[in-house]
Amino acid sequence: MQVNNRLFEIVYILMQKKKVTAKELADRFEVSTRTIYRDIEILSRANIPIYATKGKDGGIYLLDEYVLNKTILSEEEQNQILFALQSMKKVVGQDERDILAKLSTVFNKKVNDWIKIDFSSWGKNNKQEEIFNMIKTAILNKNQIEFVYYNSNGEESKRIIEPLQIWFKDKSWYLISYCKLKEDYRTFKIARIKEIKILEEHFERELPKEQRQEKYNFKIISLELEIDKAMAYRVYDEFENEEIRKNEDGNFIVNVEYPENEWVYSYILSFGEYAKVLSPKRAKEIIKDKLEKTLKNYL
Repeated sequence: MQVNNRLFEIVYILMQKKKVTAKELADRFEVSTRTIYRDIEILSRANIPIYATKGKDGGIYLLDEYVLNKTILSEEEQNQILFALQSMKKVVGQDERDILAKLSTVFNKKVNDWIKIDFSSWGKNNKQEEIFNMIKTAILNKNQIEFVYYNSNGEESKRIIEPLQIWFKDKSWYLISYCKLKEDYRTFKIARIKEIKILEEHFERELPKEQRQEKYNFKIISLELEIDKAMAYRVYDEFENEEIRKNEDGNFIVNVEYPENEWVYSYILSFGEYAKVLSPKRAKEIIKDKLEKTLKNYL
C-alpha cells in the first residue's frame, strides 16, 4: 500500500474508533510498528491532531473535533474516491453507502448523483435486480447458491455453485463461480439464471489469483456484416465507430468480434432482412440453415 493511502486510512480508522494501538495498525497494513510510529509523526507534522500514549491502556488517538483537511488527499483524489463510491452505490451494501455519506461530509463536498444503474428491463418489471442482489449477498457472505440455468442453446440445468465474482463484459453481467456439478470454474450469464436460492452451506474458496482465462473466455468469431442504412440507429447504438464503414450506397460494413455461441446468430437474425453475413463462410451457412428451418415452421 502506498504511504499516502495508508496515512489516509489511519486517519479514517481513528475517526471511527477514536483509539487504536500501533500493533493493530501494523497488523492491518502488514508493516512494522516502527513504520506506524513514523506515519504518526508524518501526520503530526501535517498539523493533524494525532497523539500517542504509552502504557497498559495506551494507544493512538485523534481529537474528537478533527475534520479531515486536504493535506492528505488532493482535490482530484477526493473526487475520484467519491465518484468511485457513487458509481458503485447500486452494487454495494449499506456499509459502502454509509462510507460515501461520511466521506462526502469529511471532504465537505456535495456528491453529484452522476450515475444510475437499473437492472430492470424497459416496459416491464423483472427479477434481474433481485437476482443480482442475491448473488452479491452470497458472494460477500460466502454462501453457496442454487439456480436453474438456461445455456445459449436453451438447455436447462440445475446448478449448485460457489459464487466468486460478478463480471461486467460487453453490455452483460456474468457470474464467475466454482460449479459443483462440473467440479470446475464456470461463467454464467446472469440474465439466464432463474429460480435462485441462497443455501446455508458456506465455502472458503477464493477466486484464483491466476485466473484461468481459458475457462472464462469464449471462442471468438470475427464477423463481417453488411447492414442496411435503415438500421443506422442500431449500427451506431450497438457498434463502435472503428468497427463501422459506410458504403457509397449508405449501407454499413461492420467488422466485429463476438463469442461464438447461439446468441451471436440470434443477434444477427434480429436484424431480419436488413443484415447479411459477408464472412466467414461457415457463419453464412449457419444463418442460412436457421432461416430454412424457420421457414419450415410456416409451411
